[in-house]
Amino acid sequence: MSSYTLMIAPSLLAADFTRLGDQIREAADAGAGWFHIDVMDGRFVPNITMGPFIVEAVRRATDNPLDVHLMMFEPERYVQAFANAGATTISVHYEASPNLHRTLQLIREAGCRAGVAINPHTPANALEAILSMIDVINVMTVNPGFGGQTFMSEMMPKVAQLRALTLDRHQHIDIEVDGGINPETIPAAIQAGANVLIIGTAIFSHPGGITTAMHELSQYLDEAVTD
Repeated sequence: MSSYTLMIAPSLLAADFTRLGDQIREAADAGAGWFHIDVMDGRFVPNITMGPFIVEAVRRATDNPLDVHLMMFEPERYVQAFANAGATTISVHYEASPNLHRTLQLIREAGCRAGVAINPHTPANALEAILSMIDVINVMTVNPGFGGQTFMSEMMPKVAQLRALTLDRHQHIDIEVDGGINPETIPAAIQAGANVLIIGTAIFSHPGGITTAMHELSQYLDEAVTD
């Protein structure tokens, strides 16, 4: 794991949208790496959330990389719009992309890093044939669609398999864990091989506020690395 940068990626799905710009700037000042933006279409997942205009607003609020997660069918139709809005990485779901190789090409042609997200039921080896096209893998550690769910520890062997696969291929791929990440679940995620921790509720609903949450979570990252 020493060659991978460990980072916290605050998930804006959990933010207070009446104070979105201020909360983004506070999290960035407290050490946030990427900002994670969930885009849901109400079809692939049972919820509807943000579109390109939100990504554009977030881009105006921060220079940090924006990690846009398209939880939608036909994501290829919207790649250019999200790229134009300021996305750094665009991730699409393996389960929603029948022409995944082509979609990853579109993402890279649009000037973004290409990511693939996989739902809990999808095995690690599903990505072997397209690994050379991937910059980021998002391992869903909850069933996608809503924030605040309970972490699925049974996904950690999948994370470990994917990390081993990337190392065997000598590919530098960031592996994200997404869902239920908090101080109790961080050590297992890092030990399995994840280096990007997507965290929403534990940051934006922390009783001590965003800065306190970020500092506490960063300490857990440090402890996990030294253990």
